[in-house]
Amino acid sequence: MTSTERLSWWHIVRLGLIQTSLGGIVVLTTSTLNRIMVVELALAATIPGLLVTIHHVVQLARPRIGYGSDIGGRRTPWIIGGMCILALGGVLAAFGTTVIPEHYWTGIAISALGFFAIGVGTGATGTSLLALLAKQVAPERKPAAAALVWFMMIIGFAVTAGIAGHFLDPYSPDRLMRVTASVSVLAILITLIAIRGVERASDTIRQRVAENASHGSFGAALREIWREPEARIFTIFVFVSMLAYSAQDLILEPFAGLVFDRTPGESTQLAGIQHGGVLLGMAAMAISTLLFKSRGAVLLRLWIRGGCLLSAIALFMLCWGGLNRTDWPLEANVFLLGTANGGFAVAAIGAMMVLASSGRQQREGIRMGLWGAAQAIAFALGGFLGTVAVDVTRYWLSEPAIAYGLVFACEGVLFVVAASLARHIHIANWGSERAAPLPSFGEIALAETGVCARDGS
Repeated sequence: MTSTERLSWWHIVRLGLIQTSLGGIVVLTTSTLNRIMVVELALAATIPGLLVTIHHVVQLARPRIGYGSDIGGRRTPWIIGGMCILALGGVLAAFGTTVIPEHYWTGIAISALGFFAIGVGTGATGTSLLALLAKQVAPERKPAAAALVWFMMIIGFAVTAGIAGHFLDPYSPDRLMRVTASVSVLAILITLIAIRGVERASDTIRQRVAENASHGSFGAALREIWREPEARIFTIFVFVSMLAYSAQDLILEPFAGLVFDRTPGESTQLAGIQHGGVLLGMAAMAISTLLFKSRGAVLLRLWIRGGCLLSAIALFMLCWGGLNRTDWPLEANVFLLGTANGGFAVAAIGAMMVLASSGRQQREGIRMGLWGAAQAIAFALGGFLGTVAVDVTRYWLSEPAIAYGLVFACEGVLFVVAASLARHIHIANWGSERAAPLPSFGEIALAETGVCARDGS
């Protein structure tokens, strides 16, 4: 792709608006509907938990979705189609919630179908959007673009939660349907406007379609990708790091209340402090890679490994702090954890975008889908295993500080393992479309040499 085909910052911001729209629908279904089911409808917390798990598990289809967009050569239809499915899923999930009081099992079935559609729509839109960015964003801009898109998704969470919360009070089923339908329609309209003209057909795309069509079935393509050492190691890294990242989500606030005697309001503020740290880490990573473009690849690896190690340190500090809670600066500890998490997470997304364009067959969609599926499964398991681990340890240990401390320590060990895996992730220097393999990956070097010889380069 020539420099004239690269996406400008304006185009990147427009694509970020699609992530904002995606975040708006997701937060309504995973957060607002969760609260309504548990509080207003007095259902067991397991019910919304299982529904959200459906949304994550369905995203195992991400590699197949990515392969489909690779074969087609264009991501735009997948992005628009995915957003429409996501919007429909959001409306179905809300409708099922309103049906539950009168027809319990029918409402649950409709909600489950809605969350299934939410998973499919999120996978199609998210995978195709990141694959488009990976293909058409200049290498030196990819880390900052990843941070911007992730940041705009968080804005979608925050803005939708605030505005929807205002219009949902006082709660009624009719209000829930009106708010959900409005957010869903608005998300589709924003997507249609934002994506218009961003992806342009070209001879390069048509040639790539012809090349991909000759590569055989999805299973064969996935096996080829998995045989690439870089792709395989990065998949394992994404799973381990995101498992550690997500396992803390549901236990941090209860830990603050049980161990540090924080009130519900104070523990909620603690979550805000953590998110503030996440945003700081994201911004710092993006700015550093933009200011020092010549060392961008080195900085990206440093943020990945350093963020994992700093996250581990922050979690080990929480273990120690729980045992010495009298004067422990909990807020500062949580802010440090958020900063480390934010820096490493968006650096990992940036690395996905860089690595998705590397390799002999240039299959951004299937690579991004594979890593997206690993992330989705890690998130599905992380929250569940974190809460189960706390319950099990508290059953055997009467002191909450020790029980939570053991779980935080296990998460810290996972982050150390992830940092060790990150040592084997190689990221190309900016200005090179193709990652120069590490000496230990001799088979990649051999494959790349063969491609260069055939291309005459």
